[in-house]
Amino acid sequence: MLRSGADVVCGVDEVGRGALCGPVTVGMVVIDSSVRRTLTGVRDSKLLTPTARAELVPRIRRWAIASAVGHASAAEIDEVGIIAALRLAGHRALALLPVRPDVVLLDGSHDWLTPPTQPGLWDEAPAPAIPPVVTRVKADLSCASVAAASVLAKEERDGIMRELAEAHPHYRWHDNKGYASPEHLAALRDLGPTPLHRLSWNLPVDTPSGPAPG
Repeated sequence: MLRSGADVVCGVDEVGRGALCGPVTVGMVVIDSSVRRTLTGVRDSKLLTPTARAELVPRIRRWAIASAVGHASAAEIDEVGIIAALRLAGHRALALLPVRPDVVLLDGSHDWLTPPTQPGLWDEAPAPAIPPVVTRVKADLSCASVAAASVLAKEERDGIMRELAEAHPHYRWHDNKGYASPEHLAALRDLGPTPLHRLSWNLPVDTPSGPAPG
C-alpha cells in the first residue's frame, strides 16, 4: 500500500468472529514510509504458536508508528449483530490511534468498518471519520501490518478469555478461547450458557433453564 502512494497505512484484522462467547476484537497496526525494515517472523496469528505470538507483541509495538485494539462484548453482539459489533470494535480501535491513516487495509473481502450509508441500520454513537478502506483476501498472509494486527488482536482477546475462564472453568475457555471445542460444547449442553455467551446465537444447549449463573 505504501508503494501505491499512501503515506500512512493501517493494517486491520479481527479475531473472535466465530466464537460462541466473549468479545469480538479488532487490531490495528499503522506504518508509514519511515518503516523500512521488514518485521521478521510476523504472519497470520493462527499460524503462530502462543509463545511466538507473545514474543512478537513488543516487537510489533516498536516496529509500528501506532497500534490499537478494540473490542465489542457478547452483549453488544447480541444487540446489534456480529457485523455491526465488528464495526463498533473497529471504531473503538481507530479512536485510540494517535495518528490518522491515509488508508485502511482490511483483511477479507467485506468492508465491515465503513458505516452503512442507509440510516437506521445500527443504533450507535456517531462514528469517527473513517479513512478509505481497501479489502484484500488473505491480507494477513501477504501484508506485514495486517498480520501484525491479527497478532495483537489475538493476544489481547486470548488474555481476556483466560481471565474469564477463571470464573467459568467448566467451559475450558483457557484452552478453546470461546470457540466450539468438544469440551466447550459438552459444558454448554450440561450447564447451559453463561451471560458471557452470545445468547442470540444458535447455541447447542439442551438444558431449558436459561443462562448459567455467573
